[in-house]
Amino acid sequence: MPTSRTPWIRLHLTALRLLLVFTVICGLAYPLLITGIAQSAFPRQANGSQLEHHGQVVGSGLLGQNYNLPEKNPNDPKEQPRPDPKWFQPRPSAAGTGYDPTASGGSNLGPDDAALTKTVQDRRAAVAAFDGVDPAQVPPDALTAGGSGLDPHISPAYADEQVNRVATARGLDPVAVRRLVEQHLQGRDLGFLGQPRVNVVTLNLALMRLG
Repeated sequence: MPTSRTPWIRLHLTALRLLLVFTVICGLAYPLLITGIAQSAFPRQANGSQLEHHGQVVGSGLLGQNYNLPEKNPNDPKEQPRPDPKWFQPRPSAAGTGYDPTASGGSNLGPDDAALTKTVQDRRAAVAAFDGVDPAQVPPDALTAGGSGLDPHISPAYADEQVNRVATARGLDPVAVRRLVEQHLQGRDLGFLGQPRVNVVTLNLALMRLG
């Protein structure tokens, strides 16, 4: 004999069945379908755009990384990382100690912040001395960190500024190094979105293969 509780039980059983159906569809079937399509059509991108050298993964084309000299004293917290002149250097990063994917983010300092102003001035002097150029020639992306702290790209101007320093440090012809930069120049997306750029990670990988 029906009771006053019967509609309540039926309502909850219906809700439970819907929960199970949509769990299977949205939680299993749809992710498996999209994963299958991605692995079939875009396997490289679906697996993180990994970059390999001699069969070993050395990075991702989507994430920047530091190119520093080995630390003289790893146990000294006051020791500052020193950029390696043999590599093209990325733009500054405020993500952890630099390009840390677990601490993605910018400095969140405004343009009128005194600390940011001093940091930019110090970076301008350091980059100019490192690349052997006039401080007025240093492009903005060599002085300021990106919003995510993980962007692997730099401007063509910053890449060009580093050519002579990299070529000298490696004993290579600057013309060959500049040609390598030109080969890795990426234009605007769809012809009008963003700015021309150079991926430092893929550029340095090509430089590693060059010698």
